Amino acid sequence: MTRKERVWKALQHTRTDFIPFQVDFTQQEHDRVADYLHDPDFEPKIGGHIERANFSGPVGPETERPGFFRDDFGVVWNKTGVDRDIGMMDELLIKEPDMSTYRFPEPDEAVAHQRFRSLVDNGHDTFKIGRLSMALYERAWSLRGMENLLCDMLQEPAFVDELLEKITDYTMRIIDIGLSYPEIDGFYFGDDWGQQTPGLIMGRKSWQRFLKPHLKRMYGRIKSKGRFVIQHSCGNILELYPELIEIGLDVHNTFQPEIYDIEKVKREFGKDLSWWGGISTQRLLPFATPEKVREETIRIMRTVGQGGGYIAAPTHYIPGDVPAENVLAMVDVFTHQDRYLQ
Repeated sequence: MTRKERVWKALQHTRTDFIPFQVDFTQQEHDRVADYLHDPDFEPKIGGHIERANFSGPVGPETERPGFFRDDFGVVWNKTGVDRDIGMMDELLIKEPDMSTYRFPEPDEAVAHQRFRSLVDNGHDTFKIGRLSMALYERAWSLRGMENLLCDMLQEPAFVDELLEKITDYTMRIIDIGLSYPEIDGFYFGDDWGQQTPGLIMGRKSWQRFLKPHLKRMYGRIKSKGRFVIQHSCGNILELYPELIEIGLDVHNTFQPEIYDIEKVKREFGKDLSWWGGISTQRLLPFATPEKVREETIRIMRTVGQGGGYIAAPTHYIPGDVPAENVLAMVDVFTHQDRYLQ
């Protein structure tokens, strides 16, 4: 069974020969593990199941200021501080609730084709996705500012509608290019809506009013072509599960165990929804012993992976404060499931 086939079957809620897995690193953590192993090329050897063509996130060419990077929407990200993977916005591009003050970009279709084609042609047997970081809400606040956007939802709804419509139109063009490649298995949308405790950042009514219609449009296009929809959101979004399933969601990433009762959630939603994540980068991986990491990884894989519907993974890109020994303990379970899960 190829890695692609394994993920497809798992997301169709079919038990596979072993649970598919994925491990992603921040640059700082990658360097830490590489130094520990004395191997800068260790990451592909783990055997992760998923590869991506990346779009729309806080990445782009470096500006004339070292450590400052401009993304496809013109937002400049300052990566000279503590967070050197995402960074902090340097300034707002839409300072007032008025779209005429900002020239909306056109997606570079030639670049999009090149990224998808490169992924398709790499010869790997992986599950291949288009990764649309900052897909909707996060892209809106990266242009307008989070506090401003939340106030606009209450005071300037027509402006928010126009902004989100333009973002969705942009994203749909990328989706359509990706869908022209049969080898692309699905799309991953990055958008944080949840808080650590129950309750959405923008509230459920605003999520339904402003975000859900655009998500339904994007999800619907993908589902019409028989591909998978993956939604990333940190925080507690349990209250949205029924609506997300209704509009076509297949997979929720990150599925944080310090937030969810994973046994209960698996029982209630496991027939309709799959999960990618579950191994805590907040509490377990940074602070536990390797033995505890191994024990908890086994427990979560047995619980969530029962009957398919699971991609085992850390809940996020592994941050730079995680001991290499803990990473290797988790990977040991992922790659030796015949030893640990039987």
